[in-house]
Amino acid sequence: MSCLLITGGAGFIGSNYVHLKAQGEHRLIVADALHYAGRREYLQPLIDSGRITFIQADIRDTDLMTQIIEREQVNAVVNFAAHTHVDRSISDPAPFYQNNVEGTCSLLTAALRVFVEQGRGGRYHQVSTDEVYGTLGPDDPAFTELTPFAPNSPYSASKASADHFVRAFHVTYGLDTTISHCSNNYGPYQFPEKLLPLALSRLLYGEKIPVYGDGQQRRDWLYVGDHCRGIDLILEHGRSGERYNIGGGVEISNLQFLRALYQTLCTVMAEHPRLAERYPHFFAAGAAKAAGAQAGSFDPGLVPDFVAVVEHVTDRKGHDRRYALCDDKVRTELGYRPQMDFARGLKHTVLWYIEHDLDWHIFNA
Repeated sequence: MSCLLITGGAGFIGSNYVHLKAQGEHRLIVADALHYAGRREYLQPLIDSGRITFIQADIRDTDLMTQIIEREQVNAVVNFAAHTHVDRSISDPAPFYQNNVEGTCSLLTAALRVFVEQGRGGRYHQVSTDEVYGTLGPDDPAFTELTPFAPNSPYSASKASADHFVRAFHVTYGLDTTISHCSNNYGPYQFPEKLLPLALSRLLYGEKIPVYGDGQQRRDWLYVGDHCRGIDLILEHGRSGERYNIGGGVEISNLQFLRALYQTLCTVMAEHPRLAERYPHFFAAGAAKAAGAQAGSFDPGLVPDFVAVVEHVTDRKGHDRRYALCDDKVRTELGYRPQMDFARGLKHTVLWYIEHDLDWHIFNA
């Protein structure tokens, strides 16, 4: 595939995918509306070097999307463009319908015009989520691609609706499509309202981490780089009209995830003691500050216990209790394997956020 149109490429997963594909030889067109979670600076080095062409555009503009696909001779579209925050979807569902459902239908229409009606050929890939499957009980088997959709939040309902449109365009019009469903992603470039950057920011600035309910909700965690490699396998080699789950194989509770993050941060602080100067409020959550820890020094023995840095808050409405993905299909058919183990991925992510110091804390005020 010589030219890719990557929509939503300035967001979390999309920008990671752009950076992955920029290592290859494909010509890359990146379109993003730059809503609140999209950041041009994620891609600025690639824009400045001429490696990618960036267009600020809304996928709901069908004519513009058609012009881009036609003019740039695009032969594959990968759609990351979506509003994704569940809490925002609960408080205001309409933008999720408008962006995730109407936007997908618009982009599909543009792809159909060029790939099918003009006979140029091309593939459309939709990036979706495991949340479309609903929730699992503690002993239920993991979701497979045959699990019926049962979304419980406005966000997941919008993604399920979009997936149905993708399937319908394949069956009705013969558009070459694939869909991927991922588990919870973590890694660089994630917007600070999500669990990992939010928790990391709170810890570094001496604030408690808010935990919904009892914190025993279980999720499967997937490093974003592995997710992007899985998407690429599906785009290049997946069967037309098929859906593929992409999992990380790390099913743990939210509290277990946060404990692992906290322990990783403590390890990083111990290995880089001068970070205590940069983040003196890391000690303010408990015993370390009371013990008189000095700036420029770090003693892991003075760090508060994990229970002292979390604060349980009222649970989210309709909060899904458990997600777990079976990704045997993508492993068997396409040879997908996660490459980043959880401990290494978590440490890499913590170091990335500290190194880039993008002032995440201002978003959490």
